[in-house]
Amino acid sequence: MSTNLFDLLENYCQSFENEFDLIHKNRKTQLEELAQYIAQKQKDDQPTKLNVICTHNSRRSHIGQLWLSVAALFYHKNKIHTFSGGTEATAFNYRSVAALRRAGFEIKTADSSVENPIYLSTFNFSQAPLKMFSKIYDHAENPQREFAAIMVCSDADESCPVILGAENRFVLTFDDPKHFDDTDLESKKYDERVRQIGREMFYVMSRV
Repeated sequence: MSTNLFDLLENYCQSFENEFDLIHKNRKTQLEELAQYIAQKQKDDQPTKLNVICTHNSRRSHIGQLWLSVAALFYHKNKIHTFSGGTEATAFNYRSVAALRRAGFEIKTADSSVENPIYLSTFNFSQAPLKMFSKIYDHAENPQREFAAIMVCSDADESCPVILGAENRFVLTFDDPKHFDDTDLESKKYDERVRQIGREMFYVMSRV
């Protein structure tokens, strides 16, 4: 069954399965807990709502949301709905946007001059784009109940011990690429984080 992914992104995604051995066994155990949650939703033919959360909803949470959407399509999982949010709102960081574009996503914005622009992110030829902007995790456009909270930031996990409405919570933290902003390693580290998060979200869906 075709996924109609853009060619560059399709090639990028196909390489992930060859990299699953790069994931440490303890990390795989954590990822498989999320996979089991999704698998149970699939078995019960229920919508699966996944809200990826970090502090500012600017980097890792948006990257995780996008890769979960692509992985669900790649592995033909139905009724997967992805969201992202933060413990505070800032903006979808332009460095993350650039790294995702390099991976093959098409990401457009009508007005990049505003403080918190809305981006439209597309990854295949048939689905409507995802509307992405920085927001609090309980924003009206995010699920209010019966969702999984995926904490990809240790600061957000520690500062927000209770996610209201979440029926399950998974802690899958990633190093923040912002530590390399405005350095010679900036693009390299953003690309590494995009790839790592993609690899692990694909591992999750491969185990559903």
